[in-house]
This record gives sequence, C-alpha cells and structure tokens, in this order.
Amino acid sequence: MAFKFQKREFMTNSDTGKDIIKKEIPLIAKLPGVYKMLNEKNEVLYVGKAKNLPNRLKSYVSEKNHIIRTERMLSQTRKLEVTTTSNESEALLLEANLIKKYKPRFNILLRDDKSFPFIFISNKEKWPQIKKHRGKKDKEGFFFGPFASAGSANWTIKMIQKIFQLRICDDTVFKNRERPCILYQIKRCSGPCVNFIQENDYKKSVDDAIDFVSGKSRKIQKSLSTQMETASNELDFEKAAILRDRIKSLNIIQSSQRINETNLVEADVIAGYKESGKTCIQVFFYRSKQNWGNQAFFPKHDPDENLSNIINSFVTQFYENKSVPINIILSEDIKEKLLIEKTLSKKENKQISISVAKKGSKLKVINQALKNAKDSLNRKIYESQNNKDLFENISQKFDLESNINLIEVYDNSHIQGTDSIGALITFGEEGFIKKRYRKFNIKIKNNEQDDYGMMREVINRRFKRAIQEKDNYLTMPDLILIDGGKGQYSVVRETMNELGLHEIPVIAIAKGKLRNSGNETFFHNGKEFKFEKNDPTLFFLQRIRDEAHRFAISAHRAKRKKGLKKSLLDQISGIGSIRKRALLNHFGSARAVESASLDEIKSVEGVEEKVAKKIYNFFHE
Repeated sequence: MAFKFQKREFMTNSDTGKDIIKKEIPLIAKLPGVYKMLNEKNEVLYVGKAKNLPNRLKSYVSEKNHIIRTERMLSQTRKLEVTTTSNESEALLLEANLIKKYKPRFNILLRDDKSFPFIFISNKEKWPQIKKHRGKKDKEGFFFGPFASAGSANWTIKMIQKIFQLRICDDTVFKNRERPCILYQIKRCSGPCVNFIQENDYKKSVDDAIDFVSGKSRKIQKSLSTQMETASNELDFEKAAILRDRIKSLNIIQSSQRINETNLVEADVIAGYKESGKTCIQVFFYRSKQNWGNQAFFPKHDPDENLSNIINSFVTQFYENKSVPINIILSEDIKEKLLIEKTLSKKENKQISISVAKKGSKLKVINQALKNAKDSLNRKIYESQNNKDLFENISQKFDLESNINLIEVYDNSHIQGTDSIGALITFGEEGFIKKRYRKFNIKIKNNEQDDYGMMREVINRRFKRAIQEKDNYLTMPDLILIDGGKGQYSVVRETMNELGLHEIPVIAIAKGKLRNSGNETFFHNGKEFKFEKNDPTLFFLQRIRDEAHRFAISAHRAKRKKGLKKSLLDQISGIGSIRKRALLNHFGSARAVESASLDEIKSVEGVEEKVAKKIYNFFHE
C-alpha cells in the first residue's frame, strides 16, 4: 500500500508541472528557441532547445509514458522560461551556453570542461619568444594547438628549444640581461638577449620552428643537412657541429612521436564508452599530421541515458567556447549531426565535417580512442569503489554515526607570521574536487603568528558564509580533517559547536615526535587513535593531508612572491606603471634607481625634473 501511495503522489506532482507548461504554451511564439524549467527555489532544472517551441513543449503535456527522469523533472517544475532565437543554430549555441552556466541537474553535463593550452610564437618582435598560451587569441603571431594538456605543450616547447634554440624568457628579463642564462650554456637558447646570434639567423630558426610545429619536419631536416654541409665546406666546424646536434635531436623526436597512420591534418577524434551507468569520452587531438595528445572526460548524466545522446550533448557543450577543427570523427552516430555541422561551420566561418568512423584507418584510430575510454572508465569506477571502501573504514575506525561522501581537509602555512594562508581541499567519491579548493588570507592581525587563531578564523569564515548563503556557497562536508594535534582539534571542535554544527565530525592528524610519516596519531571525541603502518586507510588519510599541505604551501609561496614583486617605486606617489617601467628598463632594478644621481634619473625618457626630484628625495631624505 505504501508503494502505491508514493506513486500516486509522484504522478500528481508530475501533473502539476504539466499544467504549468500547458498554460504557457498558447503564449509562446512558434519560433526556434530555448526553454528553462525551474523549481520552487527558482533553480534551473533543465535547459532544452527546439525548432518550434510550442510543438516541443506539447510533447511534455501530451505524452503519457515519460521516462522516470522526465517524470521526476516535471514533478519539480514550478516555472517555465522561454527565449526565442532567429534560427535553430542560435538555439543550439544558447542551449550549450546555458547548460554550462546553470548546470541543471536533469541535463547531461560536461563537468570537466576547461581551456586547452596552445603554443604561441610572436611575429611582431625583433627576437620572437615561444611560450604556452591559454585564453583568447588576441595577440599577433602564430598559434598552434590545442594540446591535450600542459605537459604535451611543455614537451613540444622543450623540443623546439633543443632544435631551434628560441628564447622562452619574458620581455622584461630579456631586455635587462647582460649575459646569457643557463639555457644558453646547455644549448637550449641561442642567446639573442646578448646578440650571440645574428637577427637573420634567429629569424630563420623561428621560421623553421613554425614549419616544424606545422608538420613539415622532413623539410626542416633537409634544410639543416644542407646548412651543415655548407658550414663544413666553409670550414666553419663549430656551426656544423651545432647543426649536427640539431639534426640528431630532430631524429630522436621523430622516432619518439606516435605515428599518425590516418594522416589526419586537422581533426578531433571523439569516442565514448558507457558502463555501470557511467561514461568516459576520450578526445584525441590531431593537428599538422601529429597526435597532440588526448584527454578523458566524464560527463554527468542519468544512468539510463543513451550513449548517442551523451555524445551529442558532449559535442555541443565541448565546442561552445573552443576552436573547432575541420574534421570531427565520432564513435557513434548522433541525431543532431547536420544541425551541429551547420552551427559549428557558421561559428568558425569554415566548413566543418562530422563523420562516424566505420572502416579503414579512421576506424583504427577510433578503436584506439575507445580502448582508452574503456580503460579510463574502469579506473574511475575502481577508484570510486575503492574510495567508498576507504570512507567506510574511516567511519568504522572512528565510530562515526553518519556516512561519509565528502571530506574537507584544512592546513595553514606561514613563515614567522608573514604571508599567512589557510587552505581547504576537498575529497569525494571520485577523488580530489579542485573546484572546491579554497585559500584564506588571514585578516585578523593577532592570528598571523597563532596557529590556533588562524584555524579558528578559517573555520569561522568558511562555515559562517555557508550558513548565511546556503544556495550560493559550498555544501557542507561529512567530515573535517585537520592537519594538527590535540590543540587544533579542540579549537576546531569548539568553533564548529559555536556555529551549531555539532553533527559534523572533526578528526585531527598529528605526526610523531620525529615528524616521521607512518607514526601519526589521530584525535577524535577525546580519544587517540593509531593505525598499523601498512593500513591502506592510513595511507589514504596521509595522502589527502599531504595534498592540503601542498596546496597551503603553494598558496603561501604565491602570496609571498607577489609581495616580493612589489617594487620600492610603488611607494612613491605620482609614479605610475609607465614611469615605473621606464625607470626599470633604464636602470634594471629599483636598487639601481636608489643609487642613481639626480641627473641620471632626469635622463630617463618620460621623467620630468619635478618627478625626478621626488624620486631622488624619496631615496635620500
């Protein structure tokens, strides 16, 4: 009887959502557009698009046997919002944008979305620099990418340094060097900062590097061989030896690169694998006939969702804010292939082709991507299950009353009370949750040298805000882990109790007297706990404690570095960024400005006599 009652109540709620949609339909124009379903808290439950909005919305009202997910969505729907567009392509792009913005619980979500690195070589400077680039391509020069990871881009830059010896230092360092850095000594740079290479020769190296990243390595090899023979015939054996070493490095790189049997010039290969209600999508980047790496994604979706629909949604969200190659090769056919092709072609102002690999070399590449997707998903499922087991072990060891799904770990970092930082990292069933990492600059002066005071301030700020902004801040954890001893435990427990958060357990982890890993003591509810040295749960707790420590130190170093960068010139009123740059470029450092005479300061372009006197008096009064 209980089951029947729940089902009848559920269907009534579903009918409520249908009634809301039914009332809105007559008011909606028969145009393409996007619709949002919202709940009683005004949270977006679902974002959808349609070629004809009223017709699409009628299907929610007229169909009787919706899938369970749709019934759940309708049962929570209390409001409908509609945005019309001029065509279906605009609706597709708007839908992808809104899904990313609101992350509705009933949509398929690309959770791991991020920008990919490119390699940038400037064409404006006399001595162009090669560097990694993320974000908008708003500079003049050559962009190569995307690379699947920062590691892939860094590896390519390192190879270009070895072969072509281009500079990687920024302009400020470059302009103020009087002798070459260590990269020149290890033959990773040609020393343009001190004119150890002629401008024409450096330009030739830049052109060769561009050809190399564009996939013309054979042309480069032939050119280097010709140059080596010429240098040898002219008895310039030093230059011939340098060219010989470059050819050797090029051969090593060519032999270590993966062979691109498909000869793909510009393509993304996208393959999806679904198992146990979860999906992994692998994207392989092929540019200039080279494999520039691959990346795994784990979109969030209903366990019963069709793989074809998952890949369809993935493609629209993935390319919403990224450059699109001319070819996209998929492992599954998708229902909106023609619409997505048309939309992306218009967005990129070039013809985009989406195809499904069915035979030949393209199928071979897809199979490779599928194998990677399957392996990645199996690892993800294993890690997730392993983490659940570890959570269960923690609950049993410390006799916790509630289940653990989310752990927050806290640590502090400072040097003799300076640049004090509090750090928070989060671990869930699927691993570290980087988007929930937070750092806290210690604001209360008296707390900067007081570890207990720092911890009290961090906990207060984190949880007070969570209580005040329930819908807009981090959800509450199931467990708090503190890097510290009995004193830190007492402070955190007391602070949590004052905030009324008695139910969230706190555990402190302290190293042994010799601060040796493996001899940790744990504090919880007035008791001390120890683990066997080979206990997997101990290793897990050490790992997440160490990640919090790493994050705290990184944040502290970044803050300290930022403070060190502040020049003495910043303390002089009336010295803006332009004059400051002119002074530093002229003298090389703030200390050199301090020791300069008044006449020397006046000789700097853009520094009038009145300003020069102000600068001189600042250092000498």
